[in-house]
Amino acid sequence: MSIFKAYDIRGIYGKDLGEAIFEKIARAYAKFAGVKKVVVARDCRKSSDSLFAAFCKGLTDVGVDVIDIGLASTPMSYFANGTLKPDGSVMITASHNTKEWNGCKLCRANAVPISGATGIKEIEKLVETGDLGEDAAVKGKVEKVDISAQYAAHVKTFAHMARPLHVAMDFGNGMGIAEAAAFAGTELTYDSLYGEYDGDFPNHPANPLERETLADLQKLIKANPGKYAFGVAFDGDADRAGFLDENGEIIPMDFITALVSQDLLKAAPGAACFFDLRSSKVAEETIAAAGGKPMMSRVGHSFIKAQMRENDAIFAGELSGHYYFKANFTAESSSMATFALANIVSASGKPLSELIAPLRKYSQSGEINTKTKTPPAQILAKIKAVYSAKASCEVFELDGVSVDAWQTEGWWANVRMSNTEPLVRLNLEGKTTQIMEAKRDEFLAIIRA
Repeated sequence: MSIFKAYDIRGIYGKDLGEAIFEKIARAYAKFAGVKKVVVARDCRKSSDSLFAAFCKGLTDVGVDVIDIGLASTPMSYFANGTLKPDGSVMITASHNTKEWNGCKLCRANAVPISGATGIKEIEKLVETGDLGEDAAVKGKVEKVDISAQYAAHVKTFAHMARPLHVAMDFGNGMGIAEAAAFAGTELTYDSLYGEYDGDFPNHPANPLERETLADLQKLIKANPGKYAFGVAFDGDADRAGFLDENGEIIPMDFITALVSQDLLKAAPGAACFFDLRSSKVAEETIAAAGGKPMMSRVGHSFIKAQMRENDAIFAGELSGHYYFKANFTAESSSMATFALANIVSASGKPLSELIAPLRKYSQSGEINTKTKTPPAQILAKIKAVYSAKASCEVFELDGVSVDAWQTEGWWANVRMSNTEPLVRLNLEGKTTQIMEAKRDEFLAIIRA
């Protein structure tokens, strides 16, 4: 399987990728993007230092200057890209993947991502053909720049808490530790789990999408009733965050999208806020009620960021725990999302569970994945044909096939293909559990026929 993915480059270190191919990728990136100066950062994985050195060698050999911001979260790398005004940026990371993995995320200037559709496949071709450019007569230079204090000060501008809050944080031994500098000296204080860098992630994978990785944070909160306003768990490179309420209950990430939008819209009434098309209808309803313009995005950070820029949106939330801010160069910041949630809780005078309770009014299937021998595209075509014939249904193809019968029958569904596996993914919501279950089974019968 190729290491050149839809949104980044990723594989198992020592098996799928290593220093030699990273040098080639660096040269191919330089040639494709035409960069002359690039921010390069890395996470705390054991393989990141040597891969960083290899990438920098590839860049400097072809005359590209490197701004080395050192150990950093992915949101910090985006901030450095937008602030230091290079021609692009590279983050050495495998995000939430386990310790065996590594990779890189590539951007143009202003933190515009390079995806499979906008350059990764072209970079792959350059690597495969060996068309990597000539060594420069004058090699590029490496300059070390520490932007951590500047980033922390930038994030702090999001804090407008009405009262102090104390929260619980699980850094998972990853780059959330770097994000935490933004909370120092503010009214948001915290107790932490696994606050030492360790690229082996010895306690649990740094992946808040997997419920079992939240068990230790839940245990801490439940063992200290009344102590914590909420809990936060960061993924490996801290571009995603999962949240728990004051009782240790996991909060669906689309509900966080709704609440963060509420906070940001107070200062920007009428602005656009995006929710991904798998999100509950409550995200759309909450954004509208807060005076915003709710807009639906397709799945994937490169697509969401492009849609945000096209519509001058101030915020977007994705069901995978990515929270995107116009103020962070239309890129993620888990610490900004944390402050936005703290702002709402501190101003409300209510516990977070009470703020979430009204949002739990519809019934969701969750993402149901089906491995299929039938070509997934054929299944999507069948879904489209069946529901396009129904007058009560609106069918559209923003990402896969979506069917909207919310106003007529009280449900909606989205069916998508995996980018990497022969999987079909179903997300469905109904106004009642009975409606959801009936329509879920109806869709699965078509998918699995």
